[in-house]
Amino acid sequence: MSETTHSPKITALAISFNEEANVKRYVESLHFADEIIFVDSESTDQTVAIAQSMDAKVLTRPFTNFSEQRNFAIAQASHDWILFFDLDEIITPELEEEIKAIVKNPGGKNAFFVKRTFHFMGKRIRFGGWQNDKAIRLFNKNHGTYNGNLVHEEVKADGKVGVLKNRLNHYSYKSFDNYNDKLNLYSKLQALNLYQKKVRPNVYHFFIRPLYRFMWQYFFRLGILDGKEGFILAYVHSFSVFKRYLQLWMMYRKID
Repeated sequence: MSETTHSPKITALAISFNEEANVKRYVESLHFADEIIFVDSESTDQTVAIAQSMDAKVLTRPFTNFSEQRNFAIAQASHDWILFFDLDEIITPELEEEIKAIVKNPGGKNAFFVKRTFHFMGKRIRFGGWQNDKAIRLFNKNHGTYNGNLVHEEVKADGKVGVLKNRLNHYSYKSFDNYNDKLNLYSKLQALNLYQKKVRPNVYHFFIRPLYRFMWQYFFRLGILDGKEGFILAYVHSFSVFKRYLQLWMMYRKID
């Protein structure tokens, strides 16, 4: 890991579960960070061993939800500037150089969005809403924390927020089963979030919401132009909306 003398030090954080295929690449891509910390959700593969062998600090914590895992990780950071990438996101050399320059002179901004180029089934996805995908991946921990959402958590930053020019590559697809498992987890956590808000599912949720999701992604956001991959993405994401409300309905059935 780098010895930084003329710029603020950086902590790189990651939450992990069975990510052995991505750990080495992730740590190597963040060689310029002054410390790297993993919060691992009791992986059963070699994730922890590989991370530790590359001098990353690893803390084990049972998974509760995404916001809690991430906020716990932030609390472990020694430095103010935080990089919080997912392990399936690849930092390009151009993005690395921009990050190092921006922490030296953030221009009064406390957080920065990074645009993401999404890849699915070996293909770069250009439409379906993915063309506008971005997330805060660089921020000052004194001015940012995750918003408490159980899933699709976001950094809530005070003050000015910027957007970096360079993009990262997002490879969330390992296999169809793996991708579907992710969507199942997201659906369960979204259902729990709705249950806590006392939302009860009805016909609208079961039929209109999934149909709208498919139409929005495939037609309105031009996912049709991504070929079969665009159709598959629109279908599995619309079906995950249906599963969200099915799981919510089952939660109420257990108590009714």
